[in-house]
Amino acid sequence: MLKKHSFVEPDEIFLDSKNLQNFDRQQFEGRIEKPIPKKTIFLLGVLFVIFTGIFGTRLIYLQVYKGEAYFKRSQNNILVKAIIFTDRGIIYDRNKIELAWNKKIAEAPVPTRAYLSSGFSHLLGYVSYPTQDKTGNYWQGEFIGKDGLEKQYDSLLKGENGSKIIETDALGKIYSENIVNAPKQGTDLITTIDSRIQTELFALIKNLSENKSFTGGAGVIIDARNGEIITTTSFPEYNSEILSFGKDAPKINNYLTDKRKVFLDRDISGLYTPGSIVKPFFALAALAEGIIDPYKKILSTGSISIPNPYFPDQKTVFKDWKVNGWTNMMEALAVSSDVYFYEVGGGYENQKGLGIVNLGKYARLFGFEEKTGVDLPDEKEGVIPSPEWKIANFKGDPWRIGDTYHTAIGQYGFQVTPMEMARAVGAIANSGKLLTPHLTLNDVEKPARNAYGIAVAGGENPVITIDIKKEYFDVVHQGMRAAATYGTAVALNVPYVKVAAKTGTAQIGVAKNKVNSWVIGFFPYENPKYAFAIMMESGPSSSGGGAASSIMRELLDWMSVNTPEYFK
Repeated sequence: MLKKHSFVEPDEIFLDSKNLQNFDRQQFEGRIEKPIPKKTIFLLGVLFVIFTGIFGTRLIYLQVYKGEAYFKRSQNNILVKAIIFTDRGIIYDRNKIELAWNKKIAEAPVPTRAYLSSGFSHLLGYVSYPTQDKTGNYWQGEFIGKDGLEKQYDSLLKGENGSKIIETDALGKIYSENIVNAPKQGTDLITTIDSRIQTELFALIKNLSENKSFTGGAGVIIDARNGEIITTTSFPEYNSEILSFGKDAPKINNYLTDKRKVFLDRDISGLYTPGSIVKPFFALAALAEGIIDPYKKILSTGSISIPNPYFPDQKTVFKDWKVNGWTNMMEALAVSSDVYFYEVGGGYENQKGLGIVNLGKYARLFGFEEKTGVDLPDEKEGVIPSPEWKIANFKGDPWRIGDTYHTAIGQYGFQVTPMEMARAVGAIANSGKLLTPHLTLNDVEKPARNAYGIAVAGGENPVITIDIKKEYFDVVHQGMRAAATYGTAVALNVPYVKVAAKTGTAQIGVAKNKVNSWVIGFFPYENPKYAFAIMMESGPSSSGGGAASSIMRELLDWMSVNTPEYFK
């Protein structure tokens, strides 16, 4: 029986049987709360006791039973900070072909540097590996670039080593390792080099050197529009991997004693008598100074003669390399007439000459006697003979007109590097822009350079404009093209691309029985894009002056099949 005031409404009876429409089900409205079962509380208590027991047992084991052992271990163990060696940046050619890369050797902490060969050693250089003392500690903890691009861009390529803490016992057993700093890989370097062309050019130079008894040779191809170096190779060369390891003592000793100067990068550090390849530059000088009309002809009967300063009744004879007859400027460049340039350079009878001061002035306009500024270490600058130079080197012997004659044809004390010549002929190809040769396509920081290619602080690399009329460059272009069609560079008269060129054969040695063979030029003739300079060093006179031309011809033939895009 219900008590008074305890009446239960019908809705209340069914309220908890289901959720009504307006109840918040997420808050469990309209549902009866249920207490946590005692069984669940019991199970949680059991788990807590089990975990507490396990932890306590392990603690007792470590502190009581193993406490002394771990105490001794802590006394004897050593914490060592070890280097995690980073991977050095990869060097690529312009087509992303690897030139220098890293190899992994099992169980060795230091990656190994590998190089493309042959033909790239002077360009790429080599590295010095991290080095340990007898106790295993690294007194040199990183790679160091020692030559070539490895040295020039060492800060870019090397990255940053990482480090880790290693715990070892007295016997050297490792108990734990923890990385403190992760290594940062070096930045990759993309070069302007076309490895296909460089490989072929090196093989041609090597083969001719060995077969025709040349001491060595070098070759440069440069983009005359922007200064990008397509090839720069030098023979003989060293093995970059052998020098990097530094363990093959007999081989390294052979490098050191080789009379051919294996470590010399002939492209940038070799100084060579240029011979007649200077004639295009002095032709431009003569036109700019109004010394001669390009169509005026000078007769070459094989020589000119002037009074001997020591014996007035005798003549000093300056020979041409052959009788060339009447030649204007274009023809003189084509057949390489020495008499024409004797007279234009030093003057003769009624023909006014430039004189040694102007010869030096215009040679410097094209970058001679100055470094090119190429991004490689150890570049040398050439030498232009002058009265001051002669006083310094031949005391008591004054400058004479014969010295001017010899300078005008690239003899006497004239010396250039192949890189200087490639840059200079590039300025002829593009009609007056002297560019700084460079080897990287990366947007990397390069040192600014002044008008002579010397590194200076701040600023941009300038393009030097040579103030000579375009019509004068056209005259020289015609002469160099004639050299390839019927003159001394006729070997380069190929059907698939028009080439303009100038050869040079410089006599060297006391007995004048050795020659440097040169060829410089550019292609395509109608729209010059690429300039080249090939030099074969110190070969026998009997080998002929066309050695360098033969190499360039073979390279052009190869390119017409394998890299025809360069001729478009």
